[in-house]
Amino acid sequence: MSYNLDTLYRQVIMDHYKNPKNRGLIEGDSLTVDMNNPTCGDRIELQLQLEDGIVKDARFEGEGCSISMSSASMMTQAIKGKKVDEALAMSELFSDMMLGKEIDTDGFELGDIQALQGVSKFPARIKCATLAWKALEKGVHDQG
Repeated sequence: MSYNLDTLYRQVIMDHYKNPKNRGLIEGDSLTVDMNNPTCGDRIELQLQLEDGIVKDARFEGEGCSISMSSASMMTQAIKGKKVDEALAMSELFSDMMLGKEIDTDGFELGDIQALQGVSKFPARIKCATLAWKALEKGVHDQG
């Protein structure tokens, strides 16, 4: 990765960390999943509002490193309005990206999420980046 791209990605991650999207709780009925990463203390409470197989809303609360919190911000932005199976497919794609696999975005617009691609070079940080995504998977599977 070139220096400029690396710098840009770092700025995108820090922007989501300092100005998280969808932080807070959903009013009314929602599915809540609490997860934490005991290795480094990251903690997330993910709330999903699922209606007719669509992610109507996604919000989160939590605390942790810049990687885990910015990943939660990016994920909630990316899955809102998507079909549940599309959100799960994005989660699988994200997992593959974290494992350093070649990914085919298959029509998905990853947007800011691509900024986390470099995390795959730091195995200890992968759990930070995938925490929110694992919460999404758990919530959907527990609900279904």
